Amino acid sequence: MINRKRLFWATTAIVGTLAGAGAASAQSTGTQATEVDEIVVTGARGPRTIDGAIVAENVGKSRSTITQEYIATQAAGQSINEILNLVPGMNFTNNDPYGSSGGNIRLHGFDGNRIAQTFDGMPLNDSGNYALYTNQQLDSELIDRATVNTGTTDADSPSASATGGTINISSITPTEEFGGWVKGSLGDFNYKRVMGLVNTGAVGPWGTRAWLAYSDQSYDKFKGIGDLGKIQYNAKIYQPIRDNGDFVSLAAHWNRNRNNNYNGPNLFRNADGSLGSTADTSPFGWNVDFVPTYTAPTFRNGLADVDSNGTSYWGLRVNPSDTGNLRGQSRFTLAEGLIFTFDPSFQYVLANGGSQQTVLAENDALLRGTNATGGVDLNGDGDLLDKVRVMTPSNTHTQRYGINSSLIWNLNEDHSLRLAYTLDHARHRQTGAYGTIDFSNPTEPRFTNYFGGRNGPTITNLNGYDLRARDRLSYAILNQVAFEYRGKFMDDHLRLNLGVRAPFFKREMNQYCYSQSGSSSVRCTSETASTTGLVNGVSTPLANGMVSFAGVGTTRTVDGVPVFTSTQFIKPYSREKTFDDILPNLNATWRFDGASSVYFSYAESLTLPRTDNLYTVLYNADGELISPILDPETSKTYDAGYRYQTGTLIASANIWYTQFQNRILSAYDPETNISTDRNVGDVDMMGFDAQLGYSPIESLSFYASASYNDSEIQDDYRRSSSSVIPVGGKSLVETPDWTFVLSAKYETGPLSAGIQAKYVGERWLTDVNDLAVPSYTVVNADARFALGYFGFEGTDIQINVTNLLDEEYFGSLGTGLDANSSLYANQGPPRTIQASVRYAF
Repeated sequence: MINRKRLFWATTAIVGTLAGAGAASAQSTGTQATEVDEIVVTGARGPRTIDGAIVAENVGKSRSTITQEYIATQAAGQSINEILNLVPGMNFTNNDPYGSSGGNIRLHGFDGNRIAQTFDGMPLNDSGNYALYTNQQLDSELIDRATVNTGTTDADSPSASATGGTINISSITPTEEFGGWVKGSLGDFNYKRVMGLVNTGAVGPWGTRAWLAYSDQSYDKFKGIGDLGKIQYNAKIYQPIRDNGDFVSLAAHWNRNRNNNYNGPNLFRNADGSLGSTADTSPFGWNVDFVPTYTAPTFRNGLADVDSNGTSYWGLRVNPSDTGNLRGQSRFTLAEGLIFTFDPSFQYVLANGGSQQTVLAENDALLRGTNATGGVDLNGDGDLLDKVRVMTPSNTHTQRYGINSSLIWNLNEDHSLRLAYTLDHARHRQTGAYGTIDFSNPTEPRFTNYFGGRNGPTITNLNGYDLRARDRLSYAILNQVAFEYRGKFMDDHLRLNLGVRAPFFKREMNQYCYSQSGSSSVRCTSETASTTGLVNGVSTPLANGMVSFAGVGTTRTVDGVPVFTSTQFIKPYSREKTFDDILPNLNATWRFDGASSVYFSYAESLTLPRTDNLYTVLYNADGELISPILDPETSKTYDAGYRYQTGTLIASANIWYTQFQNRILSAYDPETNISTDRNVGDVDMMGFDAQLGYSPIESLSFYASASYNDSEIQDDYRRSSSSVIPVGGKSLVETPDWTFVLSAKYETGPLSAGIQAKYVGERWLTDVNDLAVPSYTVVNADARFALGYFGFEGTDIQINVTNLLDEEYFGSLGTGLDANSSLYANQGPPRTIQASVRYAF
């Protein structure tokens, strides 16, 4: 049984046999090629992995890997980030039982926007705001392995946002034999999923091989009204070149999501200081969600009709996305000891939050444009008196090209050099053409098109101008050079890895709307702009070419008299912002004669200001158009650990310390008297991680992990001219101090069963740490009956139960400055049962 379940260590220099499996935990072909001999511990014999839940690591930094052996035991269709939840240091809060609604990552206190995730070496973080959309990732059945680097990067990491570390996923390689499988799954909440894969096997004169896969899943929300659907297509072609590990491959991926959103309860502090939520008072209780009904608006000629419904009707809360990519990978041996790798990629994204909407008056200035009177009859009742609901989407269309290449020179068996070049060029088009809402069934309205006026009917004003919520074009361009040295010393007891990467970032921003000074708000309009404005009721010329619009501003009372001050806008503009840095990383490993080793690593990384941050602009005293954010966030991470790895036991423990500098947060700027995103200070973080996999007998295995996180914000910051937020000395929000995982797996004959429990400690909701959500424990279980025991190899029946004890807990959090802020949470999904049947051929 062990031979079937596990891969074995090599006892001699048969590195080439293991290279494909072991090095795949690296993010790029270049890093795989340099780490190829890191997977062998001389003289050790036994499994490299304990049931795929833990893999023996020998790089000089903290890294955790899971393989398809473990992934296959988890629920069908589940997000790989949820499956990685057992890894120490990582906490992922899934927003629904099957993963299509996404979730939130915290890795050593850093959120997903500050963690670089790659897919066969291609960066997955959004090129504008660095968000990770976990619901759009590769079907888990197609993932060979997934790896988490806590606080560190690889030498060639192609990322503008990696202060918190990296997550790398690698797709499976086509097999040499023809075959495939089909899989069907049913589960709670009307869950239905079908998936299939076909391997061509080696065909043609050169042994070319490929696989093609398709999946389609749908299910109802676990609370409220609505459903979620996802269709995914994947393919990969692989061409080996000679028998030395050289190859060329090309993979394709397409994902289509159409999901109704969930609405979590608002959270607040009760009078006694305890945590309260609207779930306590809602008639729906814990199942509080979006409003289930819509009051039909009236359309009557000559009467001022108003759509009085809010924005919380479930049918107008939809999250659509279309994403796809092409991923090339290749390795060529140019001469003895000289290897070249080349990984090109292309990505396509069209997505929005899908819920943006407003009630627009038919005689609004936006609809009149340059006209003093008139308007547009939006509901067709023959008058211009009404207020009608329209869609105001925030569409994002990205076209992104990438290259990750390396030239590796193996000087001899003990020393190698690598020169790497990375290009990441993203065209980021953000539009918001207003769209119509279909009221053919007035009590159940729907968006006419999920992407508003971009793909459907537009709303045009009297000037022929299509109304839009935003309109801008950005280019995010990374050119990076990296150098790495690897060496072995003292009879291979000591291994050193010295690297440095030099990223050069350029952000090109083209704003086609008027920007409110010092704010991210814009006004996209054909109205006549004035170079003067009212300041406390007095007409005043505006500085730096800024403009105002009639009736747009605020009124306040001075000595009992209302006075009006115009909002000042910056004209459409184009600007560039560049960033560059030198980011060293080094690590060392000392291998003892037995199964023990120790390591130390140091790594520097950075996260650039998000594109949205850079579109918040104002004029400084010199008349220069600037953003309040001056510097990127940076991190310095120190990490030291111990590993013990034998045939039946894989264990590791490490301590770490991270200096997080130039943290970006929305804070009050006393110089401009406004609140903007700006650099507000530093955070010191430290902790330890530990994990252990143990298989005392071939039919039984255990896994355990523990993680402790401690963070301290170094400085207070201002919320207003008279309010200082006392966050100095406080901990980061949404980060548990303790997490524990314990799991066990037992196999006898055709039956295997596993159980896993994860404890997540208390998490702060607010920056000042005056309100927290309680700890929770989630237990998952799985069982499989393998018909391969009776000769039907690869065919099985599997049952998965998530949240077995039906724990009620808060998952992803909407945090704030203090308990008076607007706070909310997503509820964790309830107990969910899923059954799958897989037939192989």
